[in-house]
Amino acid sequence: MQWIAIYVRVSTRRQGTRSQEVDLKRWIEAYCDGLKVRWYRDKATGKTMDRPGWNRLESDINAARVSAVVVWRLDRLGRTASGLTALFEKLIARKVNLVSLRDGIDLATPAGRLIANVLASVAAYETEVRGERIVAGQNAARAAGKKWGGSVKGRRLKVTPEQIETIRSQKQEGNSIAAIARATGLSRPTVYSVLDE
Repeated sequence: MQWIAIYVRVSTRRQGTRSQEVDLKRWIEAYCDGLKVRWYRDKATGKTMDRPGWNRLESDINAARVSAVVVWRLDRLGRTASGLTALFEKLIARKVNLVSLRDGIDLATPAGRLIANVLASVAAYETEVRGERIVAGQNAARAAGKKWGGSVKGRRLKVTPEQIETIRSQKQEGNSIAAIARATGLSRPTVYSVLDE
């Protein structure tokens, strides 16, 4: 039995998928009468296709369980032109349709395939431009005398007993290392070193 796969992704744990879900649920009501639907979710960067929710979806695509993949916007799938283009080719070869609501893409049509490839290139371009802006900002900061790092390798900053207690209690609660680092004001490597002790 095949189903329609609904894929949602946000880049960070602080972001939510509610804004995507409203439109996707509306689409399901309009087009999926009586069809089976399965949701796949990720909280991960779009720079790589190696994400838990996506890996489950890809496994189901490979097993011929999925008839269509529906996303809110194309950049929810990924941000590299090569990754997205390879994905389009794979979906077409496996006769799996791709629908992107906000981009108006439907891979079942020649126009949809053209638009999908153009948008994949635009997404990759935006990622490269963002990277160039970051490097330019860092270079400007260096020129103004700003320095990064400087600590002796292997030497840990002073960590207070309260921070150590917070790290351990938050880890037991299942919080991510990044969330613990934000809560304590410490770097992730420092949090790891406290947990390793």
